[in-house]
Amino acid sequence: MVSFLKLSYKNFLSSGDNEIVVNLNPGNSTLVVGANGAGKSTMLDALSFALFGKPHRTINKPQLVNSINGKNCLVTVEFSIGSIAYKIIRGIKPGIFEIWQNGVMINQESHSRDYQKLLETNILKLNHKSFHQVVVLGSSNFIPFMQLSANHRREVIEDLLDINIFTKMNVALKERNAKLKDTIKDTENHLVLVKEKIIIQSKHIDSLKQIDENNAAKYNDEIDTLTSNVEKLQETNASNKEIWSDRAAGVKLTLSKAESTRTSLLSYEKQIKDNIAKVVTEAKFYEGNDECPTCQQKLESDMKQHKLDGCKEKAVELQEGYDMLKAKMAETQQSYNEASDAYDELGDLQKEITVNNVMIAQLESRITDLNKYLRQSSTESDTSFAMTLLENLREEKDTLSDLKSSQIEDRTYNEVIAELLKDTGIKTKIIRQYLPVMNKLINHYLQIFDFFVSFNLDESFNEQIKSRHRDDFSYSSFSEGEKQKIDLSLLFAWRAVAKMKNSANTNLMILDETFDASLDADGIDNLMKILNTLDAETNVFVISHKQDILESKFERKIEFEKIKNFSRMMESA
Repeated sequence: MVSFLKLSYKNFLSSGDNEIVVNLNPGNSTLVVGANGAGKSTMLDALSFALFGKPHRTINKPQLVNSINGKNCLVTVEFSIGSIAYKIIRGIKPGIFEIWQNGVMINQESHSRDYQKLLETNILKLNHKSFHQVVVLGSSNFIPFMQLSANHRREVIEDLLDINIFTKMNVALKERNAKLKDTIKDTENHLVLVKEKIIIQSKHIDSLKQIDENNAAKYNDEIDTLTSNVEKLQETNASNKEIWSDRAAGVKLTLSKAESTRTSLLSYEKQIKDNIAKVVTEAKFYEGNDECPTCQQKLESDMKQHKLDGCKEKAVELQEGYDMLKAKMAETQQSYNEASDAYDELGDLQKEITVNNVMIAQLESRITDLNKYLRQSSTESDTSFAMTLLENLREEKDTLSDLKSSQIEDRTYNEVIAELLKDTGIKTKIIRQYLPVMNKLINHYLQIFDFFVSFNLDESFNEQIKSRHRDDFSYSSFSEGEKQKIDLSLLFAWRAVAKMKNSANTNLMILDETFDASLDADGIDNLMKILNTLDAETNVFVISHKQDILESKFERKIEFEKIKNFSRMMESA
């Protein structure tokens, strides 16, 4: 478990040179209060920046430095994992990023991106998205789990269940398979060449045994034939090399452009689909609502129809664009396929050149030997030497055949492993086992909030919500207060799952203005019930404006105020 201990920062946003130090492990509950702009949420931005290099809210990095002092922005967070103590130091103007383990700084020779990956993968074992699903529930730029895309939902669950290692294994396996494919191809080519050598050597031995003074003419004819064959092979190679020289660069360029275009089109396709989904959601909203769920004002029919007409026009435009995109994708795929086929043909030409060169060398060697035989009266020693060479070639062929069989067997095993490592393999099986537990936890917390619906996530992490009367709903169907209850239930469920797996498990929970959002009085009481049932290791920080209502419910209070444009923190029990 990651046990956060202390957060300190200075010249970060509204804080000045006087360092603000927040004890993150003081007790079970802390209320954080202060006027708007006093710096309450800054502590959350500072924690996120220290761990992940980016704040909780959408703020550009240069804007994180206090605008008055303009330099020496420094954030430090201390935490422990088991018996190991860690300290992360991150600064701007000057730029600083250091990871300390038990008082010793971890090697910084790698790129800062790799250094950050080390922190997230090997130490924290959670990323920015997972951190803000398990630790933080905020009203500022927080994207609830139910508003994430299916892919991002899956990433969060994989981090919680600590199964993203299978994704890394799959990437490594793909790289290994690519190398193995080239190795098998090289082995096959080598085997072909050795077999050709065996055929030529066998013929050579047969010829040696037949040489005598009466077959000189026969060997002269053979020399002429071999010479003619060599010339033909050389002519073929010259022609193939010319074709290769003329076409190779163009084919590679076409293939590269087609691949680049295809990648761009896939990105455009995703953008169009996302826009279509947004238009459909907007249209459904105006079709199914006669009043604004936020302000309760009636939606005029003319305005609704205007909005729906706009949605339809935009949907038509998006569909036309999508159709044009699909046509372009088909055209690009055809261009890619044609270029790929042409590249394979050029590869066959190169292979033919290689084989021809080997045959030319063998034929020329044979011509040399025949001339030698014609000059000699005895071939006994030559035959013995040739037999030894033939035996060596046969042994080499057997070795290569065994090697090829072994490589193909490895490839078969890798293909089986690749199937297991796909999203539909081991990971889905593990997720399928945990889904009932997740859904049970979510519904348990929903009942505590007096929100009696049946909430279930399927294997694609799409929600299925039914009322007592078995009516079907979606997350977007509910009011903001009801959505808040769902978001809170998911947060507590994810923390429970993380604790079970001990993957993204931490001692820290931060609720940023959650009590100030859409929860009514009963919702606040129910949320306090849940907070009071958390284990003694969990430290809850609640950022709120409702000091008068909440102060008596918390063990400790931190108050932020702004003096001369700088934030200052006061702590009281």
